Amino acid sequence: MKKNIEIFDWQDDVKKEKITSIDNDLILLEKPIIKPEFIHPFKVDMVTAQICLCGKTEGSINLNSYSSTASSLTIIMPDQILQHKYTSEDFSALFIIMSQKFIDSLNIQQNISLFMSVAECPVIPLSERDLQATVTYYEMLKDAIKQIDNPFRLETVRHLTMAFFYGVSYQFHDKTQKLHKSKNEIIIDKFLTLVRNNYKKERTVGFYANGLCLTPKYLSSLIKTNTNLSANDWIDRYVILEAEALLKSTNMTIQQISDELNFPSQSFFGKYFKRHTNISPREYRKLS
Repeated sequence: MKKNIEIFDWQDDVKKEKITSIDNDLILLEKPIIKPEFIHPFKVDMVTAQICLCGKTEGSINLNSYSSTASSLTIIMPDQILQHKYTSEDFSALFIIMSQKFIDSLNIQQNISLFMSVAECPVIPLSERDLQATVTYYEMLKDAIKQIDNPFRLETVRHLTMAFFYGVSYQFHDKTQKLHKSKNEIIIDKFLTLVRNNYKKERTVGFYANGLCLTPKYLSSLIKTNTNLSANDWIDRYVILEAEALLKSTNMTIQQISDELNFPSQSFFGKYFKRHTNISPREYRKLS
C-alpha cells in the first residue's frame, strides 16, 4: 500500500526558499518552513538535522516533548511523528535534509548506534567548539554540492555526510549512556519501545507484559504509578497519534488507515477514534 506524504511537498515548499540541493535527496535550507498544519501530528519521510543558532523551537517527537535552543543539534528520523508547538521570533537555524534513499546509500546504519540513540535523545546541546565544527561541516557540504562540474561531487557529499554522522554519533550515544536509570525506568523504556514497535497490531496489555516477562497486573501498576497513565492509555495514545498523522499528512483513505492500523472494520476504527478524540476521522481530516 503506497502512502504519499502530502504535507511536506518539497516542490511547492522548498523551491520558494534559498536552498542548495542535489535533487530531492539532499537539501540544505537556511530558513525554517513552518506551516499552520504543523500544529497537528504529521509524519516525514526524510532525515532532518537542525543546527539551532539562535532562539528556540518546541514540539514533540513520537509523544516526547523536545526543546531546541541555541546552540544545539536536533536530528529527526524518517517516519517519526512530529507536532509543532512554538517557535520564537528570533529563531535561526541551518537545516540538512536527507531522503531515506540518500541515507541508505551511506551504509552506516549497521555500523554505529546513532540511529538508536537519536530516538531516545533527539536534541544534543553543542559547545562553542562543537557548534563551530558543525557549521563548518554545513559550509563544506554546501560548497561540495555547488561543484556541479565535479565528477566526484556525489561521492564527496556522501563522505562528508558519513564524517558528520560519525562525528556526532558519540555525542548522542554518550548522552544516552550517561542517563542513569532506575530498574522501573528501564522497564518503562522497554515497555514504550515495545509499544512503538507493535501498537499497530497489538493493543492488549497482556502482549506487552508477556514480552517483558511480567504479569499484566504488575506491569499496569508500575506504568500507572510512574507515568500517571495506564498501560492501555499509552497504547491508545500511540494508535491515535499514528491515526492523526496519517489523516493529516497522507492521502490514504480512512479505510486504508483502518487497515494500516489493523482494525476489523472502518466502522470500528471510526468509533475507536471518536471515543478518544471526541471527533470522527473525517471531521479531524477537515480541520485546518
